[in-house]
Amino acid sequence: MSTSVRLDDSLVQAARAAAKAEHRTVQGQLEFWAQVGRAALDNPDLPVDFIVESLFALAEPADQATPFVPSDQ
Repeated sequence: MSTSVRLDDSLVQAARAAAKAEHRTVQGQLEFWAQVGRAALDNPDLPVDFIVESLFALAEPADQATPFVPSDQ
């Protein structure tokens, strides 16, 4: 399902630049920013970098995931 929304031109231009660097569509970039923002609001005690890495990990196919191996202390 898609819904049309009006967005500020500067936001769309910023998304276009970030999308190109991240190999996403502009829509995909805006959706990613929305996911990060929502997760940050839901978890204000977590650093944004941690949230981003967590979203990447959740999106990674299970058969391509690198298992966690604790280091010997």
